[in-house]
Parts: sequence; structure tokens; C-alpha cells
Amino acid sequence: MTQTPTAHTPAQGKARAQFTVPAQHPMVTVLGSGDSLLRVIETAFPAADIHVRGNEISAVGDPREVALVQRLFDEMMLVLRTGQPMTEDAVERSIAMLRASENGTSDGQETPAEVLTQNILSSRGRTIRPKTLNQKRYVDAIDKHTIVFGIGPAGTGKTYLAMAKAVQALQSKQVNRIILTRPAVEAGERLGFLPGTLYEKIDPYLRPLYDALHDMLDPDSIPKLMASGTIEVAPLAYMRGRSLNDSFIILDEAQNTSPEQMKMFLTRLGFDSKIVITGDVTQVDLPNGTKSGLRQVQDILEGVDDVHFSRLSSQDVVRHKLVGRIVDAYEKYDSANGTENGTHQGGRNKRK
Repeated sequence: MTQTPTAHTPAQGKARAQFTVPAQHPMVTVLGSGDSLLRVIETAFPAADIHVRGNEISAVGDPREVALVQRLFDEMMLVLRTGQPMTEDAVERSIAMLRASENGTSDGQETPAEVLTQNILSSRGRTIRPKTLNQKRYVDAIDKHTIVFGIGPAGTGKTYLAMAKAVQALQSKQVNRIILTRPAVEAGERLGFLPGTLYEKIDPYLRPLYDALHDMLDPDSIPKLMASGTIEVAPLAYMRGRSLNDSFIILDEAQNTSPEQMKMFLTRLGFDSKIVITGDVTQVDLPNGTKSGLRQVQDILEGVDDVHFSRLSSQDVVRHKLVGRIVDAYEKYDSANGTENGTHQGGRNKRK
């Protein structure tokens, strides 16, 4: 796409950019079904007048906006050349990344195409990849560091991406087994009152980990891998006293660990192993008076070599758009009212 001062509009200070879509790419892949992608772009760039004629796309208007439109279409073509389709969500996230880069609020040089085309795992006809800049950095950190903390609100892909990296590491023989664990804090002392065996009692708290596994592996292979010990899903209490070598270990819902449990878990690290710890410090379910090990560990291990903290925000939520807005609304309310998750910190449901 080339940008030049426009000779077709009388207004001063405007620019024109023109882009030709290569013949091998149908226009629907660029504009979207029913021009859905084009509408997203037009809404995002109200100061640019965008026209489509045949396989030619032009933009006229504010020079900065036109330059961003130019960059956006260039990035979209880079993604399309990999065979990956563009979606409305991908276009919106690309625009957000480009604006952050232009405004100087992005602290890296990654481009939208680099983020959106980084494949982690392909399974059962679908590919798992990061969808935001922070997710890409989180995935990169898992490659580079032995212990990585993924901290952020619900829906930011903390556990899902970690699981994908674990399966990738197992398939490439970087590790011999995957260990997935969670604290069964929500049940607390009520475990004894739930019907069934101990396994049946803790199973609901580990179910999200099983669900993610079924997305990434052939379901028929999972029981065999679990029976052989190649994949282990267990409550955090089962980690005590063990040394975990040649393993990819994921601790999920880590905000519900006590400081003692967090230290116990971290010291399970054995040779040739990797640990990823995920959690949301705004959703702590520990009893009153118990501090969150995930909150405390940030003060203890921040800056320690080969330990990395990846922090995700509402902008990285990849669920329904409303989830990100809900997270922002709670943060705004808590900031204005001195509460935590809408609850006064001195109340009976005080979170630590």
C-alpha cells in the first residue's frame, strides 16, 4: 500500500493511501463476509474515508489515520498469506496494537502479524495461538524462563496457553510428563460432607484442566497417558514431598494457595523441568485471615533470575467482549470505593 498526498481532495493536510489486493486473495478474505471486516475498520478510523473498487482499496483523510489504515492492511495481508483467516476480533486487536505502537504506549516492537501468526499447537483441525501482544509475550516467556507466573483476570488465556505449551513440550520430547494441579480451596473443610470417594470429591475442581486437555489431545489417548503417568492431574496437596524432574508443571488458580503452599510447590522443581503458575489475584477464595501465596510471591521473587512475571489485563480477555468490560467496571468501582471485588475490605468476606 502506498501513501501519497492526495490530489483528489481540495482540503489541505490530507493524505491518500492506495492498496491493491493480490489476485490470489479473494476480496472477501480482506473485507469479511458481508463487508464485516470493512465495517470494523471504518468504525475504528472515522477520520479516514475508505473506498473499495474491485481489488483496489483507498483511504483519504487525516495523515496519521491514513498511515494507520495503510499499516493495518499491510499487516492483514501478512496474516492472510499464512493461510490464517482474519476475523473481526483479530482486526480489532490489530488496530489496538497499531494505535498503542503509534502512541508510544507499547513497550515492544512486535507487529500484529507476528502476534497473530505465532502457532503453539495444532490439534484436531484447529491451531492454538496467542491473540494479543501480552499473550505472545507470556508464551515467549514460557520458552525463555524456568518459572513463569501468568497473572490476570478470567478469560485471558493464562491456563489454556500454558496447557498448549505443555502439550507442545511433551510432543517434542522436551519433557517426559505433564503435571497439572490446582488447590481444592473452594471445597475447604466441606470435602468430607460431599458424597463419593476422595477422587469424586476433588474431580469438579480439576475438571477445567481435563476440558483443556480434551481440546488439545485426541480424547482416546488421554486415559492411556494418564494411566501411564505421562499426564497427571492432581490436587496441590498431592505435590508435597515430591521432586519433579523432566516435567512441565502447571499450578492453576494459584491465588487460592497459602504462602506455605506456594513455597512448598515452588520447591518441588526438579532437573529439566519447567513451572507455570497461573492465577487471578482479584478472585481469592481463601478463608478470612489467610494470605494469598500468589500475592505474596510477587514481592518475594520479583527480579529473581530465571523467574518471570507475565501480567495480563482486561485488554487480553478473549472471551465475550462483555467480560473485559465487567473486569474494568469492577476495577473502577473498587478504586472509587476502596473495595475488593465490590466487597469492603473490612467486611466478613474480606479477601487477603
